[in-house]
Amino acid sequence: MVVSRRGTGHFCYNCTVSCRIALYVHVPFCRRKCAYCDFVSYGGAESLIPAYVSALKREMAHYGGTGYQVGTVYFGGGTPSLLPVKALGELLEAIRQHFAVLADAEVSLEANPGTVDEAYLAAIRALGVNRLSLGMQSMDDRELAMLGRIHKAGDALAAFRMARNAGFDNINVDLIYGLPGQSVEGWLKSLKGVLALGTEHLSLYALSLEEGTPLWRAVNEGRLPPPDPDVAATQYELAEDILDAAGFRHYEISNWAKPGYECRHNLTYWHNLPYLGIGAGAHSFLNGHRYASTPRLNEYIEACLGGGIPPRVMDETIRPELGLAETVILALRLGEGVSHADIMRRFGTDILAHYGDVIGEMTRAGLLETTAGNIRLTRRGRLLSNEVCWRFLPDDVSEASMSLQG
Repeated sequence: MVVSRRGTGHFCYNCTVSCRIALYVHVPFCRRKCAYCDFVSYGGAESLIPAYVSALKREMAHYGGTGYQVGTVYFGGGTPSLLPVKALGELLEAIRQHFAVLADAEVSLEANPGTVDEAYLAAIRALGVNRLSLGMQSMDDRELAMLGRIHKAGDALAAFRMARNAGFDNINVDLIYGLPGQSVEGWLKSLKGVLALGTEHLSLYALSLEEGTPLWRAVNEGRLPPPDPDVAATQYELAEDILDAAGFRHYEISNWAKPGYECRHNLTYWHNLPYLGIGAGAHSFLNGHRYASTPRLNEYIEACLGGGIPPRVMDETIRPELGLAETVILALRLGEGVSHADIMRRFGTDILAHYGDVIGEMTRAGLLETTAGNIRLTRRGRLLSNEVCWRFLPDDVSEASMSLQG
């Protein structure tokens, strides 16, 4: 790592050569865009998959010779399970050609029920995908229809069993709580139904109503009731208790894992370490810069196939003070919290001296606690994490600009 001394402390800039990174590959295709989704994704555009795969390979080629060591690969979307087996194989081959992929690399792929069968899952497992993330979202058909999902609860159960039969022994399941009209009982039915499958990892997300999405319009027009934050808080706390009793480790605000099955790729983000995003709309954090490629599908394809790199819609230098704040904020998402020693090693800063007033205020409010040299959110603090985290931002960075809530 290259350490630069600027301002009042040390800032750890991510090197560009012989640096270990997490690699993200964005696949923006969906059969149909979900009613709550504002991610970079396109419904009904599968005819562009061959050109897009070629573009991805061309973008990867730009990084050949950089010496990046890849510890994790994550195919996200969109719906990566819409990629044909041959296309996925070509992408994995290109990754191995242009990057130094570690022998024990975690290779994850997001898959939606209704887009996979056992033959497909067995084929991608043979290609080297060793972690599957299933977007179940709910085990209630009415809720799935409200969310605009293409599958039903039975399809989700079948997809999980097919993944097991195909050899996947590391499976994550996504669920959403805090839905309009969702009862506590209904949420527990979905949660317990997934637990009965024996999954290794669970990602539980509170519904976020994103402006302009069909679900946002339905709530704003009175066709659906608004989500109840008190019910959502109860759902979250019950999930904490149930999953703790089931042997899961609550290692991040929205994520639970059986010991040893924590998502190594996402831990890179939460530790604020270097990552490279490939694809339309993909984000990267390298060499002290955070940047994002164009989300426009045709623009991305044309730029890459034309021999260039995709246009960037955002490119910012992360100055030391902001880098320190973001590292603290992201680490607060983790169960162990922020390590005094890690902050000193990376930034040359005593976190208690630098943020003493904020830490003291939040501790007195019962939202932070200090344990074994780490500062972490309390149980109540996890429910109010944004209220805690924005206080660590520099004065010239607004709370509204903080997009670190998962």
